[in-house]
Amino acid sequence: MTTLKNNRLAGYRIAILIFSVLALLNLACEAPMEKRAVPAGSISWATEKMTELMVHDITNPPLAARFYAYACLSAYETIAISNQEYPSFPGFLNKFPSISKPNLETPSPEISSLFALVHTASSMQPSGAELEKFKLTLADSCKSWGYTAQEITDASRYAEEISAQVLNYAQNDQYREISNYPMYQPSEGSGKWYPTPPGYFAPVEPYFNTVRPFTLKAADQFKPLPPVAYSTDPESEFYALMNEVYSLEMNKEQREIAAFWDCNPFALEETGHLMVGIKQISPGGHWMGITAIACEQSNLSFEETIKINCLVSIGLMDGFISCWDEKYRSDRIRPETAIRKIIDPSYQPLLQTPPFPEYLSGHSTISTTAAVILTHFFGEDYQYTDTVEEQYGLGSREFTSFMQASEEASISRLYGGIHYMDAITRGQDQGEEVGNWILKSYQDHLNKTKLH
Repeated sequence: MTTLKNNRLAGYRIAILIFSVLALLNLACEAPMEKRAVPAGSISWATEKMTELMVHDITNPPLAARFYAYACLSAYETIAISNQEYPSFPGFLNKFPSISKPNLETPSPEISSLFALVHTASSMQPSGAELEKFKLTLADSCKSWGYTAQEITDASRYAEEISAQVLNYAQNDQYREISNYPMYQPSEGSGKWYPTPPGYFAPVEPYFNTVRPFTLKAADQFKPLPPVAYSTDPESEFYALMNEVYSLEMNKEQREIAAFWDCNPFALEETGHLMVGIKQISPGGHWMGITAIACEQSNLSFEETIKINCLVSIGLMDGFISCWDEKYRSDRIRPETAIRKIIDPSYQPLLQTPPFPEYLSGHSTISTTAAVILTHFFGEDYQYTDTVEEQYGLGSREFTSFMQASEEASISRLYGGIHYMDAITRGQDQGEEVGNWILKSYQDHLNKTKLH
């Protein structure tokens, strides 16, 4: 009996010893490691995940810009709360509220900034639940940077409170009201836009000009000149523009340029008896990728990187609002439709025609806006390799400036057969106006905050 009792006592002591060792090991695992700086490249890592999801969801270009802008705004405001060198955006953005600091602390504004970006994106994008998986991957990275599980949880909770305030701002930008408007019907009459093959898609975002801009006073603040008037007269200016598209004979490089900047989420290809969607990035997604390349190449800080991403995405959003306002006002016929009707019924453009009116060129507008903003921060002579389209099988291209890239993106619309030249050049003018306006408004905001 005594022997049995002693054996039990010995067993208890062993169990206690094992438990103590495990507890010590657990504490050792949770003990703070030497913390490393959160890499600025993690911002592009997060925005690239957004882009992948947009490609999967076939997110239209204006809506994609909206997602980028609010996600980056959440990340920026998280930094602004903790760093006076990066002032919050009330007074810069239309009706933007003061963001309240959460009633808890974050171990790292940078980590919270990343979580705020991802949380906002996951709340807004249709398949945002997929980004919840990315949060787990992000948490693992935070551990490798020296943060404990509790610190990561605290950073995430802190981020969610800021994200909730930005999401409330987003909910009041009138985008949700668009679903209450009557279904848009193509206008009757010659010279008006009409859906094009092979998909004959319904028009994309015909009411996007009703969405609140971030910085513009109104969607038509920079209302462009009207497009060249439609005409079937061979001596008319419109006929000359149309014939320029039809008669263009392209070399190999021009074809490559058209494909590189296609950025059409709605493109289809025929496989047997089926039409299959081609996975492509949006124009805004391409420029967010260029922004990531420039920030990494210049070795910018985390704070500078998120600031520039935020301003570029705001520029994309306001550029699309400005452009889309004109598209559905002028409602001009696409080259594909006009050429088939007037010149050659069998005509097919090199690129598939996007499903919305022709004037202005959206890519020309937002590419120029983004290039103006990036040039302001990185300089006029900035050499880089654009590798954004490599994952879509389109290789890379070398550029000596952002404006050179935007000019190539613009002329690609002529090479692709989807725009007339006046829509391209005036789109560039429009984009320059929007980009300069954003930079001026931002500088005015900085000056005011310094005075206070």
